[in-house]
Amino acid sequence: MGGARTQRQKMWATLFRNRVSVAGIALAIGIAAGSAAAPLVTSWSPVVQDPIHRLRPPGGRHLLGQDTFGRDVFARILYGGRVSLLVGVGAVALGGTVGTALGLTAGYYGGRTETLLMRFVDILMAFPSLLLGLIVLAVLGPGLGKMIFAIGIVLSPPFARIAHGTTLSLVRQEFVDAARAAGAGAWRILAGHILRNILGELVVLSGLLAAGAIRIEASLSFIGLGVSPPTPTWGNMIREGTPYLIDSPWLSVAPGIAILLAVLAFNLVGDALRDVIDPRLRV
Repeated sequence: MGGARTQRQKMWATLFRNRVSVAGIALAIGIAAGSAAAPLVTSWSPVVQDPIHRLRPPGGRHLLGQDTFGRDVFARILYGGRVSLLVGVGAVALGGTVGTALGLTAGYYGGRTETLLMRFVDILMAFPSLLLGLIVLAVLGPGLGKMIFAIGIVLSPPFARIAHGTTLSLVRQEFVDAARAAGAGAWRILAGHILRNILGELVVLSGLLAAGAIRIEASLSFIGLGVSPPTPTWGNMIREGTPYLIDSPWLSVAPGIAILLAVLAFNLVGDALRDVIDPRLRV
């Protein structure tokens, strides 16, 4: 009990030692909280139009101005954050589940199963992430659920690679042989022994890939394959503001900064998780 408490204290000490990581966690929490509590943060609707006051610059009652239809830009950024964060978390969860299952199965069974599954993963990795997501969405069509599925497929190969490589090294360990001798089945060994040993690496990878998911979502939304209007997303806000970059740059700059901060925050969260989970980096 005391040993567990000591390990927990070391993990917290390692986390708070790195102020940049703490700042990243605080930023991620702030973005998530602001998006979740958008109706409490602003009284403006993200979809109600006010054509008379279109393209009004930042200031006054509209903190970040109004867009081409007179909608409040700040409100649209807050509500658009919901889509980006949902896609980031959902795609990582889906990609992590699928990729980890592929890697564990391939590493444990080996032979033709390993060859077939890992060659499939290699094919996925051969495509640039944006192109693969575009292909999947072009087949399925736009929509939030379809975008989460498409980006989840894009993110699955890194999880498969880590799970596969680590499983290959663990499957020959004595504790796995002992579990087999005790009558444990394949899935019990995979879930109860091997997965438990690689969970830390997968959590760290999840934090880093969440940033990539947000970036891919913004890119797909920018080219019109994201959530259908008038639902705001950071990517389609940048696209809508592109024709007005000279006279009204805030229309694209504001959501661009939101993407920058979100990606930065999740990258720092990934670094923080790595510092906490890796015993070599603990104080």
